[in-house]
Amino acid sequence: MQRTDFAFFHPLRVRWAEVDMQKVVFNGNYLLYFDVGFTEYWRHTLLPTPVQQAEQGIELFLRRTTLDFLASAEFDDELDIGVRCVRIGRSSMNFAAAAFRGEQLLVSGELLYVYADVEARKGVPVPVAWRARLAELEVIPPEMND
Repeated sequence: MQRTDFAFFHPLRVRWAEVDMQKVVFNGNYLLYFDVGFTEYWRHTLLPTPVQQAEQGIELFLRRTTLDFLASAEFDDELDIGVRCVRIGRSSMNFAAAAFRGEQLLVSGELLYVYADVEARKGVPVPVAWRARLAELEVIPPEMND
């Protein structure tokens, strides 16, 4: 994974409270970084906000996440959190996320979200308008948009 794989980045500076006794970012904080990055990515899409989704009773639920640790960020590092949509299924969407310090990839990850009816806790189809908007922002091969 490289910076050029991403069109969207959110800047983030490592705060003192986020480092551990080894003076590097505590591993769990990368999930928070990716969540912040995803929130800002979603804001960038101009699709319905989490509040608007909640009002409709159908929201995105995080189903799975994976992280690959390659190098560590330290206090006061300036990071760029890259996020991109890589696949849209019937009711799910896969996003790649990455933390970069300059050109150096520190941590990469995958976020799998399911679009679901809140009350029924059951997946529903990703809206056609969402698919179209994400396709405008990303290069999603047709076989990955099913």
